[in-house]
Amino acid sequence: MARNRNREEEDASIDMTPMLDIVFIMLIFFIVTTSFVKEAGIQVNKPEANNTTKEPSANIFIAIRDTGEVWMDKRQVDVERVGANIERMLAEQPTDVVVIQADTKAEHGVVVEVMDQVKEAGIDQISIAAENN
Repeated sequence: MARNRNREEEDASIDMTPMLDIVFIMLIFFIVTTSFVKEAGIQVNKPEANNTTKEPSANIFIAIRDTGEVWMDKRQVDVERVGANIERMLAEQPTDVVVIQADTKAEHGVVVEVMDQVKEAGIDQISIAAENN
């Protein structure tokens, strides 16, 4: 009788392997489908605007300081290298929108150069970030 009781206790255990397999597969699915945003890495004083529109979410942000420094992916970049960096980021995660966060005192020429580099990299949709009144 003692043997029968031990056998019944062994049969009553729950096998956790299928549940762990499903959780592991779901984890892989969420990691693969998650989009990672490439932020500029610095904070700038954006100009104020009366009429702003919410653009579709972008994955690539470019910040331009008042000193003319260009920042992408939390590091400073030369203006001439913006296009190459965007192409590298597009290879990692394709997008069709780039957001430029230019300081209110940033030189207009630097902003235009960055926009030209973005266009040469194959992005047609460029948004300029502004503060809403």
